[in-house]
Amino acid sequence: MPIWKLHGNGRTVAPGEVVAPDERLSWPATIAVGVQHVIAMFGATFLVPVLTGFPVSTTLLFSGIGTLLFLVITRNRLPSYLGSSFAFIAPVTAATASQGMGSALAGIVAVGVLLVAVGLIVQFAGLGWIDRLMPPVVAGSIVALIGFNLAPVAWTNFQQAPVTGTVTLCAVILFSVLFRGFLGRISIFLGVIVGYVFAAIVGELDYSAIDAAPWVGLPEFHLANFASPGTWSVIAMFLPVVLVLIAENVGHVRGVATMTGASVNKQTGRALIADGVATTIAGTFGGSGTTTYGENIGVMAATRVYSTAAYWVAGATAILLSLSPKIGAVFNTIPAGVLGGVTTALYGLIGIIGIKIWVDNRVDFSRPVNQYTGAVALVIAIAGFTMQWGDFQLGAIVLGAAAALLIYHVGNAIARWRKTGADDGGPLPVIGQLGGDPQ
Repeated sequence: MPIWKLHGNGRTVAPGEVVAPDERLSWPATIAVGVQHVIAMFGATFLVPVLTGFPVSTTLLFSGIGTLLFLVITRNRLPSYLGSSFAFIAPVTAATASQGMGSALAGIVAVGVLLVAVGLIVQFAGLGWIDRLMPPVVAGSIVALIGFNLAPVAWTNFQQAPVTGTVTLCAVILFSVLFRGFLGRISIFLGVIVGYVFAAIVGELDYSAIDAAPWVGLPEFHLANFASPGTWSVIAMFLPVVLVLIAENVGHVRGVATMTGASVNKQTGRALIADGVATTIAGTFGGSGTTTYGENIGVMAATRVYSTAAYWVAGATAILLSLSPKIGAVFNTIPAGVLGGVTTALYGLIGIIGIKIWVDNRVDFSRPVNQYTGAVALVIAIAGFTMQWGDFQLGAIVLGAAAALLIYHVGNAIARWRKTGADDGGPLPVIGQLGGDPQ
């Protein structure tokens, strides 16, 4: 594990340079950057347990522990913060409603274990098999359907206080276009603050739980329940989340490699293993599943500081914050209207990320295989299809993901056998200039 060496004078980063993972600024500057990473991750990380009903302090604790474990497993060579993954919201919400929190935690553990297994395979066999299993049209469909499947949840909260929801939603959108850089990236967090203040003004807040909570204390722990007969029926709906976590982790590694050097790509397998271990531990004891955070990529891009030292500071800070039940109680007072407004934007953005995968990879939607891969998966998710055999039920997320995989691979095989031209012919060729004024 590399020991950090001081970058330059320890205070500034020269134009065109970055602070590499094995470097650091002075400790005061490093601590400041680490705290900035906590602020960046906080808005999204606390929002997931608030939406799923999990304890906020417990999620903060395991995000901090998970981050430190990630740094150890990747041998201190890959800067990353592990925050709550939005991909878990839909299956956790469904599993908690039908079988309870213990079964939902078991689903998170199952995802973590499977992600570790995938990481081990990637470490020894490379990433090629993932690209073949989950090409862009399939990957985009699975990411998009997870977001769009949550639309009814957003509406349920929104309609409880539509004025507050509208104020919150407008604030999120306004901040995203009003500010540039770091403030623009935390527009959801800022929108929640505006919505919360508005809800306080109109009398929608209940502070009784805050008054009763102590300033210092251990988080609330819950154990995963594998013994309940209903647990195994809900685990299946968690499995597509593995594909999302793979895409997020691989994208994170490639993003860091672009700025710091191609050698970082060698940590891809370890990154998947580390996120899997962190998710498994979090799920075992009552925390939300984790993933590498794009918000913190934004901080690194803005500061040009890719030092892993800053993430040790961020992880330790999150652990310290988790030891205050009063902080967790504050976040639990966020009313339904605020949650409805912010999730209207947030869940839609998850869907748009999937569509962006299609756009970035120039998926050819003139091909029937690609058309039906996306079309069927999204309708299944938005409508909330389910299939049930006795006590065993498959929800819309697993059905949509399975449909995307089957339609793509079986459809391609038939189209290529018959030479009908309906198969995926690869990315569309670039014709002319993409955006901007004509040259």
